[in-house]
Amino acid sequence: MYDIRQVPLHVLNGDQDLAEDVDEIGPELFNDPGTTTSGAVPADLEEAFGRAVEDSDGDGVVAVLMSRRLSSTWSSARLAADRHPGRIRVVDSRSVGIAVGFGAIAAAQAAQTGADRDRVYEAAIRAGSTTESLLCVAQLDNLRNSGRIGAATRLFGSALSIKPVLRMVDGMLVLTEKQRTFSKAVGKMVDAAVEATEGRPVTVGVLHCEAPEAAADITSRLRGRLRSITSLITSDMGPVLSCHVGSGAVGIAVCSEVGPIEGFEPDAA
Repeated sequence: MYDIRQVPLHVLNGDQDLAEDVDEIGPELFNDPGTTTSGAVPADLEEAFGRAVEDSDGDGVVAVLMSRRLSSTWSSARLAADRHPGRIRVVDSRSVGIAVGFGAIAAAQAAQTGADRDRVYEAAIRAGSTTESLLCVAQLDNLRNSGRIGAATRLFGSALSIKPVLRMVDGMLVLTEKQRTFSKAVGKMVDAAVEATEGRPVTVGVLHCEAPEAAADITSRLRGRLRSITSLITSDMGPVLSCHVGSGAVGIAVCSEVGPIEGFEPDAA
């Protein structure tokens, strides 16, 4: 629909190096304490950038990537982009998961209107800087092992029954709430997402890790409380993000800078 091209991240376990959305990666792997993740392979980025530049007919390329503070992909992409001087602009979305997708879609929508590369880049930056991303985890082990949680590390001195609400702030996950039950944490997350919209029309993403019923409940709550939803997407988190948050995790992303997405209108989600 938008000709957005993806370069896979990787899940590593023992001698296995598996590419997300290419290889089969189940919960037995992303919940294994011995599993780690890595960013996109530089050679894959170079190949994808080369093809995209060639196919752009001189218009150039905008690459929207997950937070540089959470992944090596951004720095690898900058090096790959340097092989095509003046042809590629690299965006740090300052987020992960579906929020990165919102930035890519905002950029693609701008390109469809005839915007030049710099304005396409600016559209991705606006989407990244205005997307509110929130996360609840059902278990702490994956977060504890991941090392990618910023100020939330102080959580781990607390009782194991604590259920955190995390928020993306300047490219890092930080702790915003601590609740005694998962249901209360989810309620606080929904409240925060609704408040962040300030009554504006928004694109909504609901993500889950092996928790489709929880995601459906969150979706229902948001439909009932948000004034105007332009598009609503419900999806699993994917293996790489799942490695860091564990089974049962759920998340919400809301963005006012993405136009209606074909096939994901509220009634079709």
